[in-house]
Amino acid sequence: MTNVVLPGSRDVRGTLEEPEDNPRAIVVACPPHPQHGGTRSDQRLVAVSDALRDAGIACLRFDYGPWDDGYGERGDVRNAIRWARNAYDGLVGVFGYSFGATLTLLAAAEVEPDAVAALAPTARLAADLDALEALDSLEAPLNILYGTRDTTADWEPIIERARGRGDETTALSADHFFLGATDDIARAIRAFFETTLLESA
Repeated sequence: MTNVVLPGSRDVRGTLEEPEDNPRAIVVACPPHPQHGGTRSDQRLVAVSDALRDAGIACLRFDYGPWDDGYGERGDVRNAIRWARNAYDGLVGVFGYSFGATLTLLAAAEVEPDAVAALAPTARLAADLDALEALDSLEAPLNILYGTRDTTADWEPIIERARGRGDETTALSADHFFLGATDDIARAIRAFFETTLLESA
């Protein structure tokens, strides 16, 4: 485990988990809403990070900089992906949960990681932070994971658009908080990134 300070004008700090052998890929993990307690220590992010490390994939979990209504936070995700691209020779994936999932889609449309996984994204954060619109310009392999009992996030339009594009979707029997489903999330995301980042390398 290594502490990382990401470059940029905002104070953004992360935790880098690496496998014992040289990693062949890295995934950037984006936490849920910071105003609702979302941090890099979120149990879903930690479970995914542990599963990725066991698969030989490094994982950078980070905290957003000062609250900026989603705009600065989107920039934080972009910077984290760029940092990962510069720090590693392998492929780069990005994963986010809830608010972080929506930011993942928004940022990925601009900086083009090699694979994208989003857990419980909402369709938009603001009129000009529209994840549905971002999906239309996303070319990387994509897996949208959602809870079938989730009444918190407006995920249905994202799933409909993703299916229409032929993207992978994963249904989990859970609400927005995925209590009891952490292992299922970690397994699904590990399998997705093993396929997209390791087998394609």
